[in-house]
Amino acid sequence: MRRQTVLIGTYTAHCALSSMLRFREITGRKLRVNIISESGFWGMTRQGGHTAFLDCVDLMRTHPHLEVRTDDHQPCDVFHCHSWGPYFVWRARHRVGRRVVTAHALPESIEGSLPLLNDGVRRVVRSYLRMAYNHAEVLLAVAPGAQTSMTRLGVRPTVQMLPNAIRTDRFFPSSSLRRDGRAILGVPSDTRVVLGVGQLQPRKGIHDFVATARLRPDVQFIWVGGRPFGAACAKLGELESEAALPANCRFVGSFELEQMPQLYNAADAFLFPSHQELCPYAPMEAAASGLPVVFRDLPDYEALYDAPYLRASTPEGFAALLDTVLAPGCARTTAIALSQRLAAAQAPDAWVTRLGAIYDHIAVAALAAA
Repeated sequence: MRRQTVLIGTYTAHCALSSMLRFREITGRKLRVNIISESGFWGMTRQGGHTAFLDCVDLMRTHPHLEVRTDDHQPCDVFHCHSWGPYFVWRARHRVGRRVVTAHALPESIEGSLPLLNDGVRRVVRSYLRMAYNHAEVLLAVAPGAQTSMTRLGVRPTVQMLPNAIRTDRFFPSSSLRRDGRAILGVPSDTRVVLGVGQLQPRKGIHDFVATARLRPDVQFIWVGGRPFGAACAKLGELESEAALPANCRFVGSFELEQMPQLYNAADAFLFPSHQELCPYAPMEAAASGLPVVFRDLPDYEALYDAPYLRASTPEGFAALLDTVLAPGCARTTAIALSQRLAAAQAPDAWVTRLGAIYDHIAVAALAAA
């Protein structure tokens, strides 16, 4: 079954039955949703989980039958959290029957970000995540791989898949954004640029990004992203050793979300060599911005994306594909069209409808149980 046919299951069918949510039909008022995330508390505002939280708030506020609040302490009908830390566990404890959690973190992704990993640390990570995610009634997996991982973890909640939505109102091709982005990065207008975006850690394929840059010294390679966990980032010493980067490769650090449309538009192609992902924002934001995107060949993408995409597994393979999409002509035009198709599959309208139906299902069930 392809992705569209498995998303949300009975929730999609339920939503299609009526233009108005059942909760509003029953109660005569909008369904109140409180959406929270701990990412802002810990200063982790430049990563995908925080972007997902902000987008969720903005997009769900467009739903005509919802009243959306953020980190509100007033009574609500549904409590939706985008993080898994102690603040969530504390806030969720009194909201039995009405809790939704988006699982942005998996044991595999956390373990891939931590130093000094051993069996004891793995057991602690998995035990904590199991406990945290068991506070939900519905656990939202953003990709098929996340759904499989949650099943292996042994969580109790219903696990449904809802891939991230891409804000095409924010990310789109623009010549003016391109000029602004190149000014920010200090890149001349005639320089070819390959962009990479993500946390600065080995799991993101940093070493292969640098190795690909060494193979193409006539192209500027720029990596945007920092170390959100500071000294706790995995193999920090190895990353520091990349200080001797080739002249055509730069690590420029993190930028605020508002600047990312400019930075994507500043590039000519996007390389995403990450070794492990769920439903990554960066390549889809790049795709929506009109860039050809080159992925690492991962089985998870086969299950996630319906449209074809460009993929390779080695720096040599990445370099060869980049040669093709950076050159003017039919191959570049085709690559951009593939990107547009990928981005369109994660457009926000259907996402808002699906998530609204999930909220409605939970709220109506809570009314029936009261």
